[in-house]
Amino acid sequence: MYRTCLMLLAALGLACVTMEAGAQTFPLRPITMVVPFAAGAPVDTVGRLIAERMRGPLGQPIVLENVSGAAGSLGVGRAARAAADGYTISLGNISSHVLNGAVYTLQFDVLKDFEPVALLASNPQLIISKNAVPASDLTGLIAWLKANPDKASAGTGGIGGISHVAGVFFQKETGTRFQFVPYRGTNLALQDLLGGQIDLLFDQAVSALTYVRAGKIRAYAVTAKTRLASAPEIPTVDEAGLPGFYISVWNALWVPKGTPKEIVARLNAAAVEAMADPVVRQHLSDLGLDFPSLDQQTPEALGVFHKAEVEKWWPIIKAANIKAE
Repeated sequence: MYRTCLMLLAALGLACVTMEAGAQTFPLRPITMVVPFAAGAPVDTVGRLIAERMRGPLGQPIVLENVSGAAGSLGVGRAARAAADGYTISLGNISSHVLNGAVYTLQFDVLKDFEPVALLASNPQLIISKNAVPASDLTGLIAWLKANPDKASAGTGGIGGISHVAGVFFQKETGTRFQFVPYRGTNLALQDLLGGQIDLLFDQAVSALTYVRAGKIRAYAVTAKTRLASAPEIPTVDEAGLPGFYISVWNALWVPKGTPKEIVARLNAAAVEAMADPVVRQHLSDLGLDFPSLDQQTPEALGVFHKAEVEKWWPIIKAANIKAE
C-alpha cells in the first residue's frame, strides 16, 4: 500500500513537472487559428494581420483555418471541441461568440467552453442608406421612417447577425418600423444598397467606408462614442441625435476551456505585442478599426466584457423572437 502511494505521488509530481515544462516551452509546433467566417471577411482580415505579427514572439507560425457556416457557429464549435493545449485558437467576434448563443441551439456554450485570451481591434457600424432616401441627417432619417412605417427596407447579413440585431435595436430605440431583407452576408446586402434595391443597412465601417467616401451611399452616423480617425466627417450617434446607440463589432481570441493559464498568458502577450505594432495599427486604423486600451487587453478583462455583452444583447434578441430558420 505504501509503495502504491509513493508511485501515485511520483506520477502526480511527474505530471505537474511535465505540464509546467510544456507551458514554458510552448509552442513547439505551428498553431491553428480557427476563423468562423470565409476568407476575406472583416474578422478574417484582422486575424491574418494579428496572426502574422504573433509569429515573432511565439517563434511558430499561426495557420488560419476558415470554417464558415451557420453564421460562424460551425467554426466556433470546431474550436470548442479541440484539445485544451493552446494549439487551437478561436478567433471570433460579437456575432460568433455572443449573438449566436441566443439565435441558434448550439452544442457548446459561448461562455463556459472557452478561456478568454485577448480583445482585439473593434469596428463600429455605420448607419447608411442609398442616396435616394430623402434625409440628409439621422434626425431626418428617423422622421422619414416614422412617416412611412413598414415601407422602407433594411438589408441584413442573415437572421440573427449583427446587422439584423442592430436594426432591431434601432427600431426599439427610435420607435420606427421597417422591413428586413436577409442576405447570405452583408457584402451582398451592401451591393444591393449600392444598386438601390434596399433602403438601409447597418454595416461595419471597414466594409462601407470606401463607398461612403466615393459618394455612392450616405452615412448618417458611426455607432461609437468618438468619431472615426479615418472618417472624421461622419458624426457619432450622440452628435447625430441618437445618444447611447453604441454597437461595436469587436474581435477577440479564445482557447478551449481548461487550457493552462501559462499558455493563455503566452498567447495573450503575443497578441498584445501584435496590436502594439505600428504597421498593424496603421493598417487596421485605415480600415476604420479601433483598439482597446491596455487594461482591456487582458484575459480577465475579456472575460468580464464577453459576459457583459451576452447580458446586453441576449434579452434584445429574445424579446424580438429572433431565431435561426
